[in-house]
Amino acid sequence: MRRMNHILKLVKFDHRLLPMNLQPIFTDCALTVDRYETVYGGDINQCYHLYTTSKEYFLKINDSVRYPCMFEKEAHGLNALRGAGKLIIPEVIGHGIKNEHQYLLLEWLDAGNPVTETWPSFGSGMAALHKKTQIQFGWEENNYIGSLPQINTWLDHWGEFYSECRIMPLVAILGNRGLFTENDRRHAESLAVKLDGLFPPEPPALLHGDLWSGNYMITNRGEPALFDPSVYYGHREMDIGMSRLFGGFNNRFYESYNEAYPLEPAWEQRLPLTQLYPLLVHAVLFGGSYTGRCREILKAFAG
Repeated sequence: MRRMNHILKLVKFDHRLLPMNLQPIFTDCALTVDRYETVYGGDINQCYHLYTTSKEYFLKINDSVRYPCMFEKEAHGLNALRGAGKLIIPEVIGHGIKNEHQYLLLEWLDAGNPVTETWPSFGSGMAALHKKTQIQFGWEENNYIGSLPQINTWLDHWGEFYSECRIMPLVAILGNRGLFTENDRRHAESLAVKLDGLFPPEPPALLHGDLWSGNYMITNRGEPALFDPSVYYGHREMDIGMSRLFGGFNNRFYESYNEAYPLEPAWEQRLPLTQLYPLLVHAVLFGGSYTGRCREILKAFAG
């Protein structure tokens, strides 16, 4: 789900205008749709605002062959987040496959503006989420971050998990594409053996996994809401680091988080390490300057 305040294109309901992939989905969900709007702003999905006589819904559609089980896994992540804390998480109404199109049907959230308590509530809500812990790092299944598969093998140590399930698979992809050199690979391997000593030991925390400004919204009641997760149990600084990319969050978010669940000393010095994974993801998807930034981080921490 992208932010609900993106530009919307109203389409009067007319079965002759309805794309072929929508009506079977409406039927599968037992919905009688009066009208729908295309929601713009997403990266890879077709998104719609659906109106029925009683409720409004958010519908996401994608190719079920190209991205197998993407929405099923997203639904599992949303349900995990929804049951773990006090942040607003859209309810999963249904998901499935029709005519090689997978779909995810969610409750509709109306967008609003921040109020005095929005950012403190957001920070304390993320702290509460991160206090939900597990004995191992990983998740019950592999899932996706954006359009990339995400490996979530259960492992006992954060350094091992971060290396084997996050950093090295993407370094290998970049190397195979000729975007990383053999020297870059050596830097990554050198960093991998040091990771447990670079991060403070903490229990595996339930993470959103893709916590940037495009994956939250403020509801019409001024409450923070999260969506589009890439859930796993990991080091909580991963969410914090991701939140500081691409503009960052309001400072009151971090103040409130630290009051509720203080971060370990030198967490800001570890930001490049926690941001390495999302930057590697962007390097694989988009190349360009992201590749150079990843190379700089690997070199800086490998020595």
